[in-house]
Amino acid sequence: MTAGGIGTMLEPVSAAHCLEVTREIGFQRLLRSSGREDTTTCPLRPQADSVRTARDVTRSTLRRWGFEDLGDDAALVVSELVTNAVRYAPHAARRLDSHPIVLMLLRLTPHVLLAVSDPSDDIPRPKEPDFVSEHGRGLYIVDTYSTCWGWDVLDEGGKAVWALFRTRN
Repeated sequence: MTAGGIGTMLEPVSAAHCLEVTREIGFQRLLRSSGREDTTTCPLRPQADSVRTARDVTRSTLRRWGFEDLGDDAALVVSELVTNAVRYAPHAARRLDSHPIVLMLLRLTPHVLLAVSDPSDDIPRPKEPDFVSEHGRGLYIVDTYSTCWGWDVLDEGGKAVWALFRTRN
């Protein structure tokens, strides 16, 4: 697995822990592991209604795990990550069949890791948020509502952008 980046808008207190967790697990392996009680994966189509599907899957998974208090924040973050994946997927259309957009949630008590993989090799680049424009606030929102975030390049192309949430349990 190739090293990725971590959000740099605000320096998260647990950045070292976030990097350690994602490096130890490896997104390639996680994306292939379905059926585990601590993991939910959901393939998504590169279209706008996938954002709603991702929010619904996120909320229902967190409720099942007993973390409904994270539901609103995690749903907001997943909306931004899936919106970006859908927006940039056409740039990697030749890979979309072999590397679909996938939402993954992983329970790593006392954390929940949320990741969205997509076929694009474009690295997420934070911008100064423009609160008047409709665009440009996505990674600012991810950074604001999650404990920390980052991305990993996938072995077969594309990337997984992830956000870590600390549970209260």
